[in-house]
Amino acid sequence: MLDFILNTLVYILAIYGIIEIIKTVYYIMEYTNLSEDGIYIIIATKNQEGRLEGILRSILFKIMYGKEDEIKKVILTDLSSKDNTFNVLKKFKRENDYVAVSTWKECKEIIDMIDKTEK
Repeated sequence: MLDFILNTLVYILAIYGIIEIIKTVYYIMEYTNLSEDGIYIIIATKNQEGRLEGILRSILFKIMYGKEDEIKKVILTDLSSKDNTFNVLKKFKRENDYVAVSTWKECKEIIDMIDKTEK
């Protein structure tokens, strides 16, 4: 019986590890394009539902229609907000392919992966 429990735990942990690896690869492929030279902007937000839309529209307008051709993508990330900040960010993603949205955990994993590949 103890062997059964231990084997079950080992299999569960192995499956969890495989899922985490798949998620990391997916996040890197979905939210970044590391092969292009350019600038990627990360905007981190927390509990800014009421003010966020105007600020983001202003920033994105300047980036998209200005002379900043080097900017490849704007990544909007939520720092575990208690309000609807993440929903506002997702709205911007639906409106614009130039934008990617992620949670802070996902964004941090991508940044860590970039740091590891550049060393």
